[in-house]
Amino acid sequence: MPSLQQKNASTLSRLYARPGFLLRRAHQISAAVFEDACRELGLTPAQFGVLTVLQAHPGMGQSSLARALGFDKVTVLRVLRGLQARGFVSRSPAQDNRRNVSVTLTAAGAAVLEQAQKPAEKAYKRLMAPLSKEQQAQLLDLLQLLTGELEEEARAAFVPPGVAAAARETA
Repeated sequence: MPSLQQKNASTLSRLYARPGFLLRRAHQISAAVFEDACRELGLTPAQFGVLTVLQAHPGMGQSSLARALGFDKVTVLRVLRGLQARGFVSRSPAQDNRRNVSVTLTAAGAAVLEQAQKPAEKAYKRLMAPLSKEQQAQLLDLLQLLTGELEEEARAAFVPPGVAAAARETA
């Protein structure tokens, strides 16, 4: 009969082998690596994502921005407030619908995003360093497959910018 210590070790081993646990832990490590690389700029991965999307799509609405990053509206609002307090984004009523809020990258936001490019790339390379080139490609393929297949299960929808517009154009 297994001892309590052996049973506990077995239970923990099962937990530590679960995909959800490993994905959460990988995310924690990814965020820590990014934040370490961007420490001087004081940027988080979420802030970097927001700035990057806004650079590509100036004037995007807050709701569209949330969908473009797979964030819930509360999270994107919190990130935007922090970026606005630092002068990196501006928010104003949308021209086409005053109830919507349009978000724009400021000159300071564009400058910090430019400064973040090399540290962000360094973080990406550090994160992927334990894997061979083939494993890196396989990991990205598998993560895209997993997220694509289970997207409907997510609380916050992910709609890459341009996808909704393309769908409207083909309809």
